[in-house]
Amino acid sequence: MHRFLVLTLLAIAPATALAQEDAAAGRDWSGNGELGLAIAKGNTDSETLTGGFEISREDPVWRHSAGASFLYGKSDGVETAYRYDVFAETGYRLTGRSYLFGSVRNERDHFASYEYQWTASAGYGFEAIKSDATQLTFEIGPGYRWSKLQGVQVHNNETIVRGSMDFAHAFNGSTSIYDTLLVESGSDNTFAVNDVGVKVKMSEHLALKAGLETRYNTDVQPGIKNTDNLTTINIVYDF
Repeated sequence: MHRFLVLTLLAIAPATALAQEDAAAGRDWSGNGELGLAIAKGNTDSETLTGGFEISREDPVWRHSAGASFLYGKSDGVETAYRYDVFAETGYRLTGRSYLFGSVRNERDHFASYEYQWTASAGYGFEAIKSDATQLTFEIGPGYRWSKLQGVQVHNNETIVRGSMDFAHAFNGSTSIYDTLLVESGSDNTFAVNDVGVKVKMSEHLALKAGLETRYNTDVQPGIKNTDNLTTINIVYDF
């Protein structure tokens, strides 16, 4: 587990430094890094570590974002969870609220039906609501997915349709809710992940976030469930 903690800190530190450097230079990069750890000792010894970071920048013409997240778990010395994913997206504005985008995503999971899923897509995005308190953004477009089944040399490469929704609302200066949905649908498999939760600020940069992530695949191997749910409580550092 310690290697995941070190890797996460090493990933967050450069992103933080980049955002602070650009902020000093008048460029509006922003982002956050988060980390959650649960340890149980007694009849069952278990450890679960979750974390990630995201960085983004917007101007009147361009919008950029990138990030990564991971999950690692061990129970009684046996690895029970090992997943990480990374993504990057760039958008070019057509109007004040609409834009064209290109995105890539890579997910690897040692305990799911698919060992990895690479996707690349492009399409149209629209900011339906864009205010200080509320943001609601939709994206839709075609793409392509490269995937491999767990433990066997079987690849499912196919054209997909990618859709996403990103919602956030701040009730006040300290409490906000969020809900993000990503769907990548093809003839072999439809993958969907929804992340919903609440975030409470404890200081200017630190916050506590509680969330529920639901991941779904229509096509799974025997003995593997279609749906995975993960409840997290993480400390978040905003920069």
